[in-house]
Amino acid sequence: MATSAVPSDNLPTYKLVVVGDGGVGKSALTIQFFQNIFVPDYDPTIEDSYLKHTEIDAQWAILDVLDTAGQEEFSAMREQYMRTGDGFLIVFSVTDKASFEHVDRFHQLILRVKDRWDLLLNFPLVAMDSKHSVTYIETSAKDPAMNVDKAFHELVRVIRQQIPERSQKKKRKTKWRADRSTVSHRLHCTLYPGT
Repeated sequence: MATSAVPSDNLPTYKLVVVGDGGVGKSALTIQFFQNIFVPDYDPTIEDSYLKHTEIDAQWAILDVLDTAGQEEFSAMREQYMRTGDGFLIVFSVTDKASFEHVDRFHQLILRVKDRWDLLLNFPLVAMDSKHSVTYIETSAKDPAMNVDKAFHELVRVIRQQIPERSQKKKRKTKWRADRSTVSHRLHCTLYPGT
């Protein structure tokens, strides 16, 4: 597929936040998306931020992605990034039922990402609680990566549908910790992609 040149100004910026329990693969997905490499070792993240110019549906955008801590001792930071994010990837592992059960503590759910799909042959599928009648984007950051770009791009599509003017206008650039976005710029929906 031929891609057009990256425009140099007035690109819309989307603040995406990757959340979920510790050890479910949030950083592995994020690093795979940004650097196209799989990091097999678990190294707990406190907070990492990444920027990427990317083309989604023939429109260029800047993705400002915050990879967050999953450990409970960092839960106090959660409220800050929940206020400042435009969209959220809520990641859980198919090998850890508790990580699925904990997705409820992340309000403003956007997109649930079932990660470590490559391990499905080695582990029985985690029985999903019936109260969550949702579908998921199944991903794996392990080489060869599966649906990693799709997860981030689908989230931007949801934001564009909910806030159409963001596709045309550049969002004010702010730092994660200093941003005090108004409620009108936050996305309040759950994405249930087709199976």
